[in-house]
Amino acid sequence: MPKSGLTIMRKLLKLISPFTLIMMITITMGVLGFLAAIGITVFGAFGILATLDIPLLPFFTEMKAIYISLAIFAIMRGVLRYMEQSSGHYIAFKLLAFIRDKVFKSLRRLAPSKLDHKDNGQLIALITSDIELLEVFYAHTIAPIAIAIITCLIMLGIIGYYSPLMALVAFFAYITIGAIIPYFTAKSAREDGRVYRENVGELNQYFLESLRGMREIILFDQGAARHEAIQAKSIKADESTKKIKAHEGITKAITETALLSFSALMLLVGILLCQNGSLSFGGFLIALVCLMSSYGPVVALSNLSNNLLQTLASGERVLSLLEEKPDTPEITVGHEVTDTGIEVENVSFAYQSTPILKDLSISIKKGEIIGISGKSGCGKSTLLKLIMHFHETREGQISIGRHNVNQVMTSSLRQNMAYVTQDTYLFDSTLEENLRIAKRNATMEELIEACKKANLYDFIVSLPNGFKSKVGELGDSLSGGERQRLGIARAFLHDSPVILLDEPTSNLDSLNESIILNALKAHSEDKTIILVSHRASTMSIADRIYYMQEGRAS
Repeated sequence: MPKSGLTIMRKLLKLISPFTLIMMITITMGVLGFLAAIGITVFGAFGILATLDIPLLPFFTEMKAIYISLAIFAIMRGVLRYMEQSSGHYIAFKLLAFIRDKVFKSLRRLAPSKLDHKDNGQLIALITSDIELLEVFYAHTIAPIAIAIITCLIMLGIIGYYSPLMALVAFFAYITIGAIIPYFTAKSAREDGRVYRENVGELNQYFLESLRGMREIILFDQGAARHEAIQAKSIKADESTKKIKAHEGITKAITETALLSFSALMLLVGILLCQNGSLSFGGFLIALVCLMSSYGPVVALSNLSNNLLQTLASGERVLSLLEEKPDTPEITVGHEVTDTGIEVENVSFAYQSTPILKDLSISIKKGEIIGISGKSGCGKSTLLKLIMHFHETREGQISIGRHNVNQVMTSSLRQNMAYVTQDTYLFDSTLEENLRIAKRNATMEELIEACKKANLYDFIVSLPNGFKSKVGELGDSLSGGERQRLGIARAFLHDSPVILLDEPTSNLDSLNESIILNALKAHSEDKTIILVSHRASTMSIADRIYYMQEGRAS
């Protein structure tokens, strides 16, 4: 259910508590800056009155004093504006770094179960543009609201000193322009902002997929169709932008109309008060000038509604991610892995409403190599994810070393298991750094030994920069077999007592497969290995083989 704008703003404000002092400085500088700007106009009015020989204040009967005051206000306006902007942006960028850190931690907490179902494009839009848009809120929303309220209260006091009735008109002007108009215009277009962010996320996702699948697009002559689809999604996003821009135009028109209407009303009230003798001309002029020169803060509030459409939509997406509960919470208090025998007892599992495993039972002794075979979709990979506690087992039980995996500390589970998937993810870094993902403090000798076991060492030393060679973004400079061998080398380097291998040789030729399988067999002493594969040749090293069909094993 979508959160209200006030709820989103309140939650975003909670993040600012460590910077309260700096925010107070920002607000103070902002208020003083606006008062300096208003003072220029007001003291100009004093000059007019002095010229007409209608002085309101004894000190400002001479033009020299007025000129000095105008110069001071002009200089102070610039200095105070600079200080306000500097402190405001300091808070904004510090908070953006803080939010990025929280988002990354949240993604770690949600991974991997929930991230399997998220659009990469939507995540990229959230991590980049959504978080960047929050800078508008922290640097250009919080302080302006407080500055407008304080400045308006001060101006109401000054106007009220000359005429309570004119102060009442000013009050309704401030409330209408700074609160009522922004509230209703933003509320009416809130959905447009949310749709715009979603459309941009969909466009990012589709564009990212097109870049990654460029080879396949070219091979199957799908370039024109893909281009048309991107164009259609771009037009869809553009239509969302047009709605927001149209709303901005309407808001500005309404604001300008209200501004001129209240100025005319103030002028009319002042004339009537002067005519009946209840207000002097000097008091009328100063009150009128105070109102007309103090519209800046409240107009800034009205303009905020335009930016807030997108900012609140972005804030809602970021907050939703930060507040999202993981399907499988990390277990920080529980058992340690002390034995590597694995028991799968009457386990049933479904993704949403699609059943995958049905009353599955498998027994794996410590030191065994177990093969699991079966058709695609029978639940082989799901079983490995349940053993890794990527998903929580709710029907039946999976035990490792006589402890239910749902009660084993996640850190201990990860330390004692190596999980190799068919698609090995590589970071845009060197081969050495990609290997060290498995063991940060590994020695060079350990890296070399792991690569030899995975039949990767000869390939690495043939490269000009050896282990320092860059693999390219997403590992594009490596073949599928080389990426897969790098993933297996990580498993050897991790040297965990349990190794889970999901189609580890699917991209390898017979020679490389044979070398890696022999290495696994030779170094399998005291290691529990589960080997998932379609290949009969891969199963040759298994001590026992389970065949899975319709979620069951035999």
